This record gives sequence, structure tokens and C-alpha cells, in this order.
Amino acid sequence: MRRRGPLIRLALGALAGVAGVTSAAVPALAHEHPSGITDLVTPAVVRVEAVAHVEITLLDHVGELQHVERSYEVPIGSGTGVVVNPEGAVVTLTRVVKSDDDAAVYAANKIFADHHKVDIEQDFRRHRLDDATLNRHLQQCYPPKTATATCLTKVTPQIKIFPNISPADKEGINAEIGYTGDDPDNPAVLLPVGRADGGAGLPTAPLAARVPDKPGSPVSVAGFTGRPAADRPHLIDIAHIDAGGAGQAGRPFKDPEGKADEPRKTGELIAKGLAGAPVIGDKDGAVVGLLAGGAGEGRMIGVREVTKALAEAKVEPRRGPLDAAFEVALTRFHTKYFGDAVPALRRVLELYPGHVVAAKHLKTAQEKRGGPDDAGALAAPVQAGGDVPLWPFIAGAGVLVAAVIGGTVLILRRRARPDTVAAVRTTPTAEADRRVVPAVPSPPQAAGHDPALGEPSAADVTRIVARSAVPPGLPAVPEGAQGPSLLTARQPTAPPTGVPGRVGQRFCTACGMGLGPAHRFCGYCGHPAET
Repeated sequence: MRRRGPLIRLALGALAGVAGVTSAAVPALAHEHPSGITDLVTPAVVRVEAVAHVEITLLDHVGELQHVERSYEVPIGSGTGVVVNPEGAVVTLTRVVKSDDDAAVYAANKIFADHHKVDIEQDFRRHRLDDATLNRHLQQCYPPKTATATCLTKVTPQIKIFPNISPADKEGINAEIGYTGDDPDNPAVLLPVGRADGGAGLPTAPLAARVPDKPGSPVSVAGFTGRPAADRPHLIDIAHIDAGGAGQAGRPFKDPEGKADEPRKTGELIAKGLAGAPVIGDKDGAVVGLLAGGAGEGRMIGVREVTKALAEAKVEPRRGPLDAAFEVALTRFHTKYFGDAVPALRRVLELYPGHVVAAKHLKTAQEKRGGPDDAGALAAPVQAGGDVPLWPFIAGAGVLVAAVIGGTVLILRRRARPDTVAAVRTTPTAEADRRVVPAVPSPPQAAGHDPALGEPSAADVTRIVARSAVPPGLPAVPEGAQGPSLLTARQPTAPPTGVPGRVGQRFCTACGMGLGPAHRFCGYCGHPAET
């Protein structure tokens, strides 16, 4: 029993070797990153809209004193952002959520034009009127507030984040500013408030470690031209980043083949609403920067500036369980294992029911599952570069496993049997409990012995093997010493008298017990047999 450990380890080693051979024959299921390179980021792309809620009271004392109260929603900026952690922190550009234009000036122009019926452009500039009284009152309405101010103004910024979900979220998620830069094209960080989207959190986008160094590296830009809707999905365009422009200046775009004017093209994307859109690297699908610049001069703010802004806002970019489940589903989908992709995509939709990309891929996977395009539906996988079927390898491995297991069991049983016998032989009490007692030789047969009468001969002497009378645990009687008396069978020395053909039986005259033919004393009471 003590030797079974090495044998078991030997068997397990053989099984491991068989498993290695079998796994080498099976096509590997580990694949490189799926070809849908933007799918990791587009679920995390959001629309960002910032407005200033202005409450203004005009104190009109030109004629009869009046208090005129109005409230306005003054646009600050809009653009695209990307979620960087499951809690919903968003990275975009400062220009999207912060403006040098003063919303209080806009509100003063509007309330003066509405109440006094004068021609004033409703913009962010300070205007003058020809009427001296009205002009004085207008100038006193503009900020900053003074003792003679004719307007009381309260400005509250309101930022809304509209995620990429279906059906579309018409209300959006309220957010506040966590960090903004000094330049309009510096990264800004927004923090959601007032609502949480399930235990799995929001979809997030991975951030790259660095910007590709090679000039002409292909990238993709993803964003929204308006609030997400069924008829307004996210927009994706391709570009190539050029050398130079490190830091806050940004990297320029340039088509290495010179077929497209990419600075102008990316500038037009910004005008459509993609300011702050994530720029996605073609190597691993991670965000390498944000789209910045203006019309005719689109450029990219690198990921290093993005991570610095996150550090200033004390926000840690990370991915969540929803993203892990989605990556598994993407791998199965883009490697054309549609049958396996269906349950994986359903799991993603259980965690986040509005996941647009998962819902789209699920529909495609259900249509192609089990069809000729489904790699998992092949009945007989073949080796790469040949037509060798897989079943001979599996059958051979099965036979080898059975042989190893059978041989191991047989060796264990054979080795266990000698150990058991040796244990019995070496037991002291077993040696003391067993004794071979030779029978006393029979005396010569009397004359007239006739085998036909059924009388035993001298060759038929019986040997009796009896147990010692010494109980277990007591010392055994030494060899040659006088031990307890034993009874041994004797053959009759002479034919008894009486009826022919029958052996006579003698009995003790004292106790009545039977006597053997050669007994001179009773073995039970010790009385002489001849008495």
C-alpha cells in the first residue's frame, strides 16, 4: 500500500502526456483580436451636450416699476465623448462643456429685446442702443452685478450625457465637470450624477498605452452627429495619423497615399458634432487620442494628455464585468463561431439590455448559426494544411488511456497480495497460535489383520493440526518444554472381538466417555482404561 503513490503519479503523468498529444491534434481555439476593431470602443461612445440654465429678472423702472422674470437654456457646447470606467466617467474636450462666451450677456440681450421690443441680436456680444435711457439700463443689465444693476442673473451649467443604447435615452444622464483644461482643445473629464445604469455599469473603452509612432498608422474615428437615435447611429470614419505634433498641439492627419485630404475631412467631422470623438488604433482597438481642431485642420490629442487629465480629476480608467463578457462574445463572433456567439451575446444583453453592438451582432449570429459560414458547425474538423481526420487520434488516445489505467490497477493488485501475506507471517501471535502435533506411531498390527474388514493400516496414520491452548497474549510454550496434553487419533492395534466386520468401541468405566484403541488412560477423567 505504501508503494501506490509513485504508481499513481506514473499513471497521471501518462494521462497528461496523452492529453498533450490529443490537444496538439485539436485546432486551437485561442485567436488573435477580432477583425471588428472598433467594436470595443463604439458601445462606450456618447453624445455630450452642455447648456447654461439662466434665470434672469429685469428691473424695469424706465416707466412704472416692473419685475420681469425669464429663464433660458443657453447652449455652451456639444460633441462626442467616451466612457472610461463602469461608473460612467467620460473624457471629451474642454470646448464641449466650457465656453468663453458669457451666458448672462446672452440672457440680457434676449430679455431686453423681448420686453422693450428693441432690435438686439441675441448673441454673446455686448450691444449699444440709440436710446440713451434704454442703453444705460442695458449696460447696467450686463454682468458683473453692481449696486445699480437692472438685472439679477443666476447661471447654472447643465451637462447631459446620452449613451449609445437602444431604445435611445431621451433624458440623458446628468453630469458635472471633474476637470477642464485652459485650452478649448484640452481634455475634460465629466462625472455622472443622479443615476446608475445597473450593477454591471456602463460599457467602457480601453485606453492605449501610447500613440503609434509610425507615420501613416491607420486609425478610426467614432462619434455622433446628434443625439443617438434609431435613425442616427454612431458614425465611423477612417484616417491616418502623421508624424509630429506631440503634446497639446496634437498629431496631424495625413493620407500616406495622398488620395484624401484628411485634415479637411476630419475638420468636417468636428463641425458635424465629433469634437472630442475617440480616435481608435488599428492594432488593438484601443483609444489612442481624441479628435480636436477645427474646420480644415483636424488633429488628434494623444492618449498621454488624456491620462493626465484623468489623474487631475482623480479618476481611474478601468474596464468592468460587462466589458469582459462583451470581449468573449466578440471573439466568438468575429472568428465566425456563430453558434457559440449567440449565448455569449445574450449574456451581454442580460447585463446591459440596451447594448447596441451586441444586439446587432446577435441578430447576425442567429441568422448564420449552423449555416455554411458557421465555423463551429463543421462536423469533421481537419488539420491545417491537410485532409487528415481527427477521429483516429481521438480513438488512439482512448485506447492508450485504457491500457495505462488497466496496467496500473493490475500492478497495484499484485503488489498488494505479497504485502498481506508477509504481514500475516510476521505476526507473533499467529506463530504461537498454530502448532503441528505429530501423531504417535501406531504399534505393529496384530496378526490376522484383514483390510477387507475396513481396518486402517499403518500408512493411514492421521496427523492432527491443533491450536494451542495458550490464549492470545500469553507467552508461547518453548520448544521441548512440557506443554498441555493433546489428544491424537490412533488406529486400532487388533481387531476387536465381537461381531465381524465392525470395529469395537471402548468406554471409560469412570466417566463413560469414549476411549481410543491405544489409550491406557481416559483423556477426560484420567481413569486407567484397563480397570
